[in-house]
Amino acid sequence: MTLLTILQLIVNIVLVAVVLVLLIIGLTLLVTDRRQKQHSVLRNYPLLARVRYFLEKIGPELRQYLFSEDHQGRPFSRSDYTNIVKAGKYNSRMASFGTTHDYKYGFFIQNALYPKQANQLDINQDKMISTFLYKVDNERLFDRDEHREKAEIDPFKLGDEHKIVLGESLKHPFVTDRLVGQSGMSYGALGGKAITTLSLGLARAGTWMNTGEGGMSKHHLAGDVDIIYQIGPGLFGVRDKAGNFKEEEFIKKAEHKNIRAFELKLAQGAKTRGGHLEGEKVSEEIAEIRNVEPHKTINSPNRFEFINSTNDLLNFVHKLRELGQKPVGFKIVIGNTHDIENMVKTMAEQNKFPDFITIDGGEGGTGATFQELQDGVGLPLFTALPLLDGLLQKYGIRDKVKIFASGKLITPDKIAIALGLGADLINVARGMMISVGCIMSQQCHLNTCPVGVATTDPKKEKALVVEEKEYRVTNYITSLHEGLFNIAAAVGVESPTEIRQEHIIYKSRTGQISSIYDYKLDIVDDIEDVHRHPQQSSDHQ
Repeated sequence: MTLLTILQLIVNIVLVAVVLVLLIIGLTLLVTDRRQKQHSVLRNYPLLARVRYFLEKIGPELRQYLFSEDHQGRPFSRSDYTNIVKAGKYNSRMASFGTTHDYKYGFFIQNALYPKQANQLDINQDKMISTFLYKVDNERLFDRDEHREKAEIDPFKLGDEHKIVLGESLKHPFVTDRLVGQSGMSYGALGGKAITTLSLGLARAGTWMNTGEGGMSKHHLAGDVDIIYQIGPGLFGVRDKAGNFKEEEFIKKAEHKNIRAFELKLAQGAKTRGGHLEGEKVSEEIAEIRNVEPHKTINSPNRFEFINSTNDLLNFVHKLRELGQKPVGFKIVIGNTHDIENMVKTMAEQNKFPDFITIDGGEGGTGATFQELQDGVGLPLFTALPLLDGLLQKYGIRDKVKIFASGKLITPDKIAIALGLGADLINVARGMMISVGCIMSQQCHLNTCPVGVATTDPKKEKALVVEEKEYRVTNYITSLHEGLFNIAAAVGVESPTEIRQEHIIYKSRTGQISSIYDYKLDIVDDIEDVHRHPQQSSDHQ
């Protein structure tokens, strides 16, 4: 018997064995499926039902990579995702052959007839940023050859006259020459390696990171980064075991050199409620930081139990400002416009203000929440932002309060529109996640993130290489600011901080063009109309 014959015999035996195993499995499943009582379709059509389940399971991936058009994906399209990745890997936003947007309706940036030249812009390029950029060597059908090269890139920071100051009257104001930083993402919601990566990358880029409501960990301090410490209704990091606010713990945090400001989280776009963290994510370390029991699901209260009115809120803000002598603001999602107007009116009457208000759109959010809150509660950012800006102007206190804006602001054009609608500063969350490797698998709440970003599972976290991804964060932030200066030049101003409502215009579905002033009036009319006729929807959503 020849060697070839022996090999053929072995192959045949293996094939027969495989067929027999599959046949046994199939028959077992057939009997099991017909006898089970949970799934009706399995009882009648076992094979087809399992094929159906398989297709249902991989449906999101099929839509993301094969069937959805470049601008159709949700919550971010393939185009959105690609733009973030390109900026992070290559510090580039270059495109060619024309836009793929349909221009049917939405916000547009009005360019000037005589734009600014590059040498007319107020940019601080004094200190170059050392980073790594990718270069593509060979692009093939199934893979790509590329390598990293060390690079020095322009920082595109704000000039001295355009720096943003929070808490100007305080002993320790926060002065920043960046317009874009990281929105609140807690350690626990994200793993330690992801937080470390963000800290290092953001510090190199020279911007801030928001801790999220989970408190500050050693991972946040991996880079010498400016930190906005978020305090949620659970009071993590500034509480006792019983969950009560502990003044001594707050003062300790205020004395930390990296903590530059505090943010009270009343609500965020993903969850207009208290925070939620599954027990699988609550490690010993996270429990110690938050002063809770490990391995138990955490549900924060819906709101601060001692804040029942705007008076209570402003008094607590004032107390924290006095204790820490650092800026204090709060984060909200606008829903009830009457509540927001009463809040602003009370500020004006009492002459008592937060240093900033962070407004998150209902479309924002990285955290785990309930479907009904994620999809149905809270106004979108581009509806809510001009409302808040307009109310602050109406009561004559716009110069007293800075506005942070967040909610899918992942590219320079979207950020510029937000600036024109009234924002002073911008927070980004999911764009940051994508820059450290997120592939939008939407498993953030399960602790099973396949790329090690939104998980505290050490095995899953191995996928994330800090030394590689930290530079993508740096490049992404720097690229956003370069894009903002490009837009500033196009509209005829010397800095993105000067992008105003006159630079933005709104085109409705019917083709009608509105200024932002008219748009603000339209929003109020639309909201009142929705209250009168709930079945109707607005273009502005």
